Amino acid sequence: MEHKETINLEKLKKDYKRSKNREKIFYEFKKTIGFFLVIISVGIIISSFWVRVLTIYGTSMSPNLTAKDTVVAFKKDQYKSGDVIAFYYNNKVLVKRVIASSGDWINISNNGNVIINDKEIKEKYLLKSSKSIGKTDIKLPYQVPENKIFVMGDHRSVSIDSRNKIIGSIGKEQIIGKIKFIIWPLSRFDILK
Repeated sequence: MEHKETINLEKLKKDYKRSKNREKIFYEFKKTIGFFLVIISVGIIISSFWVRVLTIYGTSMSPNLTAKDTVVAFKKDQYKSGDVIAFYYNNKVLVKRVIASSGDWINISNNGNVIINDKEIKEKYLLKSSKSIGKTDIKLPYQVPENKIFVMGDHRSVSIDSRNKIIGSIGKEQIIGKIKFIIWPLSRFDILK
């Protein structure tokens, strides 16, 4: 009879150790899940306020951005001429380049050169074949309204942008952020200039 009690005591010790190991594993599992939930929550908060990952659709920014490029946009307080921005227009996200700011006068020559405040701007990011007056239904020269910016696509002949009344100048409340990086596909990974 004593022998059975010893076996039961050993079995109890093993069961106790097994139970403690399960508790430890469960505790580590809960800790890991909690860590990932915190990381995901922080990621959601950051992406909601400061950083957005977007996919490019269309050709209005080619060759600098092409369809299916995945880019990262950062929220800023100020945007200047040459910045590539993402903004909301009619529940869509559009991507264009900032050309002029509030109060600036813009004109476009017949050969597609952009003139801001009587000075032709150098657009090194454009291919010569991309320069075009494009589809324009605003009266040029045009003064950018207060608290607005004037944007254009890099592929001027196909881009619908601030040159069209349908889109017009962009309010700062519409802006998602400045695009800084192309992150996908990896073959196109680059800092946007």
